[in-house]
Amino acid sequence: MKIPNILTLLRIVLIPVFVLIYYLPYAWGPMAAALVFALAAVTDWFDGYLARKLDQTSPFGAFLDPVADKLMVATALVLLVDTYSVFWITAPAIVIISREIVISALREWMAELGKRANIAVSYVGKLKTTLQMLSIFIMLGAVPFTLFSWIGIGALYVASVLTLWSMYVYLKAAWPDLTDDI
Repeated sequence: MKIPNILTLLRIVLIPVFVLIYYLPYAWGPMAAALVFALAAVTDWFDGYLARKLDQTSPFGAFLDPVADKLMVATALVLLVDTYSVFWITAPAIVIISREIVISALREWMAELGKRANIAVSYVGKLKTTLQMLSIFIMLGAVPFTLFSWIGIGALYVASVLTLWSMYVYLKAAWPDLTDDI
């Protein structure tokens, strides 16, 4: 088992940990859960860096890393939808989760065509992920509808716009293959 894969598996193991901590009946629970989420988010960057630096990339890691990211983000967004319980937090959560499903399906389909490289991760996608993780961290740790949480909400909306933009970039790149037999 290579170090990057261990970090990816750690990220998956941390998901139920941050959920349990978030729901603890203590005032410090949400902030502690946000810190666990931040640790998991840092492992996302770090495992990719180590995989490249140590030349420890693997098919297992290439498969598991995006799965871990999507599980972590979707779980955190569900917690936030539950906590904030308003449409205008639910809407960007739906946009983000829906985009992840669409792009995952697109990547799988493009891989079947042998054209996975046509939809490689873009700068916009990386920026979206960073802003998404930051917004979730802030919103998990902040008391809802306070100044700090509004910063997180603003970042969530910017992340949602970047989510749609990156989805457009991926779909545009794949469009010739998607419409080949129409």
